[in-house]
Amino acid sequence: MKFLSYIYKGDKGYGVLNNNNNSVIPMEVFFRKINKETPENLLEFIRTYSDSLVPMMKDILNNTNESISLENVKITAPIPYPKRNVFCLGKNYAEHAIEIKSLPTGDAVVPDYPIYFTKIADPAVGHMDKVIIPKDYTVDIDYEVELAVIIGKDGKNIPPEKAEDYIFGYTIGNDITARDVQKKHIQWVKGKSLDTFTPMGPWIVDKSEIGFPPELEITCKVNGEVRQSSNTKNLIFDIPYIISDLSKGLTLRAGDIIMTGTPKGVGMGFNPPRFLQSGDVVECYIEKIGTLINVIE
Repeated sequence: MKFLSYIYKGDKGYGVLNNNNNSVIPMEVFFRKINKETPENLLEFIRTYSDSLVPMMKDILNNTNESISLENVKITAPIPYPKRNVFCLGKNYAEHAIEIKSLPTGDAVVPDYPIYFTKIADPAVGHMDKVIIPKDYTVDIDYEVELAVIIGKDGKNIPPEKAEDYIFGYTIGNDITARDVQKKHIQWVKGKSLDTFTPMGPWIVDKSEIGFPPELEITCKVNGEVRQSSNTKNLIFDIPYIISDLSKGLTLRAGDIIMTGTPKGVGMGFNPPRFLQSGDVVECYIEKIGTLINVIE
């Protein structure tokens, strides 16, 4: 199942894609059939129900004609306003760690331990939304396609073998980064948290649709040219490790988002660097999830 948030006739809504991926069944259709009140948004649905209703929803999905064509909705980020900052991992593909070795992260080029930082998304932007460069402040804008994990229930000190139990699903993130700001401040938060710098979507795929740990093709194109191409099986620290390690002494909450790192091929990895410019179209693709497209302005 694919869960998405959208705007239809000026109103915010969320629901599930039909089996042909060309229309959305509003969430109130499902809740009307089970005589329960519909949570306000997708984040509240995840926090309230996690994956407990998914089997029932699959049955309803196969037996309803109540839907809205995707042509008639504006897809937004699945969770436009996360409850907390997005958790991110730096240098989590070996070849990417090597290509950006100049960034400040300690002595080891390939990290011995996960590098965590956070990214403000207020809001996260969605599929086909614009990424706006504040040109009076930064010029070295980079792209980073990433597999994003959506946590499905609260957990602390989670063992690796239980990690999947705490996942709701997966989506695509583009960790847009102002490299000049990142280098100037010798840390990562500010250069990665500018407005519109967290595109996500176009939807969340339920974890039952994807093997665990995920081994998915992941690519990024800029103006049709492939810049990044890898597979999530190449993560240095895989998802069971990340969830277990991150949850040590820190409670993960339902609806939390973890961006798991990006492969080699980012703009700053080229010589000379190939940063994004106004008018560029960035396509982030992950197998079994889909494509997230954004235009740079």
